[in-house]
Amino acid sequence: MSGSSSCAAAKTVAEAFVAFGGNVGDVRDTLDRAIAAFCDGEDVRLLARSSDYRTQPWGVEDQPAFVNVCIAIETKLAPRVLLGRAQAVERSLGRARAKERRWGPRTVDIDLLAYDNVALNEPDLTLPHPRLFERAFMLIPLSEIAPERLISGRQIRQALTQLDTSGVDKLPPRP
Repeated sequence: MSGSSSCAAAKTVAEAFVAFGGNVGDVRDTLDRAIAAFCDGEDVRLLARSSDYRTQPWGVEDQPAFVNVCIAIETKLAPRVLLGRAQAVERSLGRARAKERRWGPRTVDIDLLAYDNVALNEPDLTLPHPRLFERAFMLIPLSEIAPERLISGRQIRQALTQLDTSGVDKLPPRP
């Protein structure tokens, strides 16, 4: 028994950044529930959460504004397992990816932005997120919680200066 507990204690813990967004229903409540379901305190521990931001739709513009938030986590889960967890949370909150229009309305969208310094390029998982440095709606909340962090050799705060940040508005805290 002591052998198995020492193996568990030796498990590597990684730092990861995850984005949450949505634009259908009570989005801020859905995002709170998604983060709570995603971060169980054991395999995925919440380190920091950005403010909520109202953002203009990206890709498909004829839809309601989104609410976006980023979190920093510590996790024992491998990247692919973490992605599976994210997709399970999406499904539990009513997302049906197969029935959606690409970049269209959704209850919740969870994207892995970065996982330690892992670089991965597989058909259904690319790390860091392939469009991270093109999207102010990801970089603004990420900059709030990790401005100095380097991802692919780029500092988050510095990368943000290269983007148009109009249309990304910080929402007031909820009571």
